[in-house]
Amino acid sequence: MEPLANKIRPKSLKDYVGQDHIVGPNGPLRRAIEDKHLFSFVLWGPPGTGKTTLAKIYAQALDARLYELSAVSAGKDDIRKIIEEPDNLLEGRRNDFTGLVEPKPKLLFLDEIHRFNKAQQDFLLPYVESGKLTLIGATTENPSFEVISPLLSRCRVFVLKSLTEKDLATIIKRTKIKVPKDALNWLIALANGDARIAITALENTRQLYGTVTLENLRKTFEHAFIRFDKKGEEHYDTISAFIKSMRAGDADAAIYYLARMIEGGEDPKFIARRMVVFASEDIGLAQPTALVVANEVFRAVETIGLPEAAINLAHGVAYLSLAAKDRSAYDALRAAQEDVRSLGNIPIPLRIRNAPTKLMKELKYGEGYEKYSAESYLPEKIKGKKYLKRNPKSK
Repeated sequence: MEPLANKIRPKSLKDYVGQDHIVGPNGPLRRAIEDKHLFSFVLWGPPGTGKTTLAKIYAQALDARLYELSAVSAGKDDIRKIIEEPDNLLEGRRNDFTGLVEPKPKLLFLDEIHRFNKAQQDFLLPYVESGKLTLIGATTENPSFEVISPLLSRCRVFVLKSLTEKDLATIIKRTKIKVPKDALNWLIALANGDARIAITALENTRQLYGTVTLENLRKTFEHAFIRFDKKGEEHYDTISAFIKSMRAGDADAAIYYLARMIEGGEDPKFIARRMVVFASEDIGLAQPTALVVANEVFRAVETIGLPEAAINLAHGVAYLSLAAKDRSAYDALRAAQEDVRSLGNIPIPLRIRNAPTKLMKELKYGEGYEKYSAESYLPEKIKGKKYLKRNPKSK
């Protein structure tokens, strides 16, 4: 039986919900689809935000041969089969400029591209580079970390956002399943921007109980909650509990949540990456070696892998949890960013500007500069402002 999510999947941008910044009027991906512009790109965003749907709409608009693979289970042989599959000119399309019939372009939708290791991505690179294969990668992880630079440089990255409550309400309405208002509000809150969770919950509830009510939805989630662990609310709740436990210095709780993520199949690099951020955000100047430890844990995870890398993660978690805490560098950055956004590029004092030319020297660039001067180097408008505020009692 075809899943409900597939049945109501939009076939064109006219029915697509959300992501107006890329597919709304004058959105870059909309223009590419309307102009039938063939190129490789990566869709980066939370689960259930329409990445697969966009890939299908794009392929259909360009009349391309769409191949779908998941990087979790696919390998080099799967890529090789696609490349070696013969072109059928009978299904080809006529080039508007040359008048010749050309084979349909091969378009590969690679879901969870971050699961492809470096060797697999290296194998894919020459085919993308030569144009034998047009790639659409989908990922919930930052492609800057997960996609090799040569491949990423040949792709445009589109960032998708979590669906809004209004977006989810529109999608739920399209299922044509009657949902009472209290059940609708509860489902939208629990789906947390993920349309797949909302649709699957509705479908399962109707199959189990016949009608959708708040009580029936809750019972459905009790039975099927584990299905949503890695991509739903549980994923975000667990990483949040993990970070907050380290922040509070509760090493036992932090190691428990680490174990829970590992046993649940979480990507260990995702955990290690959060630890690197934590080392600077929460520990910072109180124990600068924390960043060194966190980076080494990340490197160990990359080179060793699970299950042994779990030991490295536990070592790092214990260290970060017990370290003194100081968020002053993080707070200083955020305060400075706020001033930059609100005040714009206010003039830099002349005495600390670069003066590589005679004209600049005549304009007094660099004049009066003294090393180690106690005078503020900030622009005149915010002269004397203090961003870095150390708290000696921070822990």
